[in-house]
Amino acid sequence: MASNLPPTWRSSGDGPPRPPRNTALRLARHGATFLGVSVMSGVLLAGLAVPAAGALGLAVKSTADGFDDIPDDFKTPPLTQATQIFDAKGGLIAKVYERDRTVLAADKMSPYMRQAQVDIEDARFYEHGAVDLKGVLRAISKNAESGTASQGASTLTQQYVKNVNVEKAGDDQAAVLEAQRKTLGRKIQELRIAIKLEEDLTKDQILTNYLNITYYGNGAYGVEAASQRYFGKSNKDLTVAEAATLAGLVQNPTQYDPKLHPQAALNRRNTVLDKMVENKHLTEEQAKAAKAAPLGLNYQDPQNGCITAQAGMGFFCDYVRQVVKQDPTFGATAAERKKVWDQGGLNIYTTLDPDKQAAAQNAVSSNVRVTDSVSAAASMVEPGTGKILAMAQTRPYGLDTGKNQTVVNLNVDAAMGGGNGFQPGSTFKPVVAAAALEAGLSPTQQYDAPNKLEYPTMKTCEGTWTNTGKPKTVVPNESASEQGPYQLKEAMALSVNTYFVQMEQEIGLCAVKQMANKLGINAKASGQPLEEVPAMALGVEEVSPLSMAGVYAAFAAGGTYCAPVAINRITTVAGKNVPVPSAHCARAFSEDTSRALNTILNGVTENGTGRDLGLEGGRQIAGKTGTSDRKRAAWFSGYTPQLATAVWIGGPDGGVEMRNITINGKYRKEVFGADGPGPIWRDAMNQALRGAPKQSLPMMDIPDPVPPADPDATGSPTGAPSTAPASAPATSPTGQ
Repeated sequence: MASNLPPTWRSSGDGPPRPPRNTALRLARHGATFLGVSVMSGVLLAGLAVPAAGALGLAVKSTADGFDDIPDDFKTPPLTQATQIFDAKGGLIAKVYERDRTVLAADKMSPYMRQAQVDIEDARFYEHGAVDLKGVLRAISKNAESGTASQGASTLTQQYVKNVNVEKAGDDQAAVLEAQRKTLGRKIQELRIAIKLEEDLTKDQILTNYLNITYYGNGAYGVEAASQRYFGKSNKDLTVAEAATLAGLVQNPTQYDPKLHPQAALNRRNTVLDKMVENKHLTEEQAKAAKAAPLGLNYQDPQNGCITAQAGMGFFCDYVRQVVKQDPTFGATAAERKKVWDQGGLNIYTTLDPDKQAAAQNAVSSNVRVTDSVSAAASMVEPGTGKILAMAQTRPYGLDTGKNQTVVNLNVDAAMGGGNGFQPGSTFKPVVAAAALEAGLSPTQQYDAPNKLEYPTMKTCEGTWTNTGKPKTVVPNESASEQGPYQLKEAMALSVNTYFVQMEQEIGLCAVKQMANKLGINAKASGQPLEEVPAMALGVEEVSPLSMAGVYAAFAAGGTYCAPVAINRITTVAGKNVPVPSAHCARAFSEDTSRALNTILNGVTENGTGRDLGLEGGRQIAGKTGTSDRKRAAWFSGYTPQLATAVWIGGPDGGVEMRNITINGKYRKEVFGADGPGPIWRDAMNQALRGAPKQSLPMMDIPDPVPPADPDATGSPTGAPSTAPASAPATSPTGQ
């Protein structure tokens, strides 16, 4: 029998007829459900109304009471952006970010992108105020029909306010969750801000801000990062189909991920295109053509952090990060400096010379293998400016220890991402010589320099150091034939330990410490204070290669020390200049002392322990070899007028004794400064200076000493370090 019930009523077959879904009662029920979870719930329940741009809006000024001024964070939010780090020639070293984002001005965005996002998210955006009352009613109806509360009615402005709150929470997960909580109070707060935003900003400004802050999945924040991630192009160059693909991601970046779910992304894209037709922003023909196009992904994996740096520049990249986070130029407190780094949006133009970096990296890599038990590191500094031109090491930057990777920068102090440093051995002796010359001693100063010597009593800055060892600690020279008398030039060439201990006694330990301070060595690489002990002259206090490169750069610069600097300039993405750290150049010693040191250290490379390290074309050089106690570190530090380089080789943790060892496939009975790091220095300098003009070092005439009657008494330039007896304490000597 035919039913006489109205067509909108149906029986379940086992009970009385049910009312249609859209009765007033059911609409109210679902409306209440919707209001309890939607952005608008708190607003309507609180009896707030909203000023509107269109005829459906209600203007009630009281809704914005207390919001005459809203935080600038909402008007022009300081969005987290990517920072780019460049070398001295403009090449990109790495892109680093907490959130991958590049903020665009409206005129740099695709008009397709702007329209597609509005059409799919808030088609009446340009007609309503902060709240779309018509949209609220529509959502209530839709939710009533479906029996759920899935249909939302937040306007684009409200979504933007919520996104700003999430952005401000940063990486604080508790704060992020709080910003996303759907509480009545929070929704009212967000709406009140949205109302004020609609008064203070134009619709176009709000849309631009929204497009720069919104998350598009796969680590891409804002439309520019999204365009680069999915299509490998700038946003302004997107086609309408590509713009629609991105616009469709906002609702659910995971569900519509075009990389993982291409069909879902394609369907969603086409939905966006239909919306653009519905709102008369595309014709049917245009939409049909766009739908016929494939997704056309050109997906670019996220390239974030120093791990992505090329040509061995990862350690320098990390050093730049440490500079920004630690130098007071970027903020008075650690929290302020961290905020600068995390906020990003910087273009950092560094001092790193890519050609010299390649020279240093080639040299360390071709002389020491990644799989060797020892590693090598080299730092290059420009004399007179302090600019770090290269920073290389054998072990690659990374976290895979199975591939011998490390994130410990062996070139720098612990505070800057390095380790605890290495004993510099006899490469520290020129610091003692500089202190002595500044104290008035002659470049021809002579000491008897016996073959062995008990450490004598010495003056310190605070009092007196006394040799209290039982038996007293003894410092020997390298060989039995090495005994004086010697003058400074010869003692440096042969690296005579007892000579420099006697020199140190005459001028006092305080003078040596003060000269080290003037040359940038204010503490050990670990951060521990320098110890005023006689073995200081022999290089027992651990330092980093970058510190020693800075010292030798001062020798090359006529006595002017410049703290190593890594950054030439910084600009924001908006083109504003940011202050950068200064090299703080200051005179450490006189030009006369500088000329004397140049002459003395040139003698090391011509007639002393470094005589086999000459550069191509007879380029004039000066430098010093050094090997630490028990052969745990070997050094060569040297310079020309244009470039100072310090090279270290040893165990990364300082615990490898370089005796009976194979390095780069070659067996070594012992490793010294002249035959371990020396060839690395020579290779690096030859490549780095190739094509550069030859320049001479300012020198002075220092007469050679008269040879003693017994030629055996002078010893021979062995290039080897001195070692103390096995029972000697930590203040025992190191050598050449």
